[in-house]
Amino acid sequence: MSPTEGHLMYKKILVPTDGSKLSQRAVENAIALARTTGASVVAFHAYPKFLGSPYGTVEPAAEVLAEAHERRARARAEALFAPIRRSADAARVDLETVMVEATDIHRQILAVANKRRCDLICMASHGRRGLSALVLGSETHKVLTHGTLPVLVLR
Repeated sequence: MSPTEGHLMYKKILVPTDGSKLSQRAVENAIALARTTGASVVAFHAYPKFLGSPYGTVEPAAEVLAEAHERRARARAEALFAPIRRSADAARVDLETVMVEATDIHRQILAVANKRRCDLICMASHGRRGLSALVLGSETHKVLTHGTLPVLVLR
């Protein structure tokens, strides 16, 4: 049965990306899965919230710095999304891109997945073990722990 016949296994797949080789692998797999199942893909990127200069600034300068931070973050996200768009177009997969400012990335991943009505999250994991996993944590682990949607984890 083709994806266009009957019930689709997945309709919308969220794939967070930070531009790393590992997250690029997750993107490639999400697009391949979407092509196979007839789903669309939501590519997600979170950039760090501007917390001000460590040296302190006066109000007008802080606003200028925050705006510059936002412009750089948007430019970086567009650079991350461009090859994803090309891959999705080549695979004939519908793609939506979402960029958010976040300090709590896993919460934003879950919020976007729910808001966009995704039924699968496809994420990369570095596969840390032992003490480094405890100390460093993992956005993937947090999504698995706090979310209710199925998560496909790639290493």
